[in-house]
Amino acid sequence: MVRPGGRSARVQAAVHEAVRDLLAEVDRDALTVPLVAQRAGVTPSTIYRRWGDLQELLSDVAVERLRPDTAPDDHGDLSTDLTAWAEQFLDEMSSPSGRAYIRDALLGDPDGSNAGQCSAYAAEHIGVVLARAGARGEDVPDVETAMDRVVAPMMYRILFRPTGLDAAYARRLVAELLGGARS
Repeated sequence: MVRPGGRSARVQAAVHEAVRDLLAEVDRDALTVPLVAQRAGVTPSTIYRRWGDLQELLSDVAVERLRPDTAPDDHGDLSTDLTAWAEQFLDEMSSPSGRAYIRDALLGDPDGSNAGQCSAYAAEHIGVVLARAGARGEDVPDVETAMDRVVAPMMYRILFRPTGLDAAYARRLVAELLGGARS
């Protein structure tokens, strides 16, 4: 069992930072566990023991990087809040670094837990937007419907058909979810 603090947390932070720094400095193909270990100040066996291999380490770093830093903005109504969130999500995930993190999160994820965590981040944010709107008395869809109608099409397009990924696309998905024709 990994403890949330102490040495384990320091090792994880050092290794994650080393990976991020090295990815900014060297070609992805040049990245190795010994190189990461040297930069992080740990032994390669520490990395192998904790993450298994380089791909699982990259996946773990990607999941952490895809975690949102702040709650979604509150603009005062569901349509505006969800549209702003969807536009930002699409912009971040469809960027070259966003795509790389998505690929890493999925490639080093043999049991699907990292993909599930990334999905949970999006669902949590959508849940915040929907709860705020519901508290204001607005009609709101459930989180899973919003995930299916907004997030799922965006992720499919980001991964398999990366054309036409702009704010208008995000606005259209939200408008369709909410039953309007706004774009």
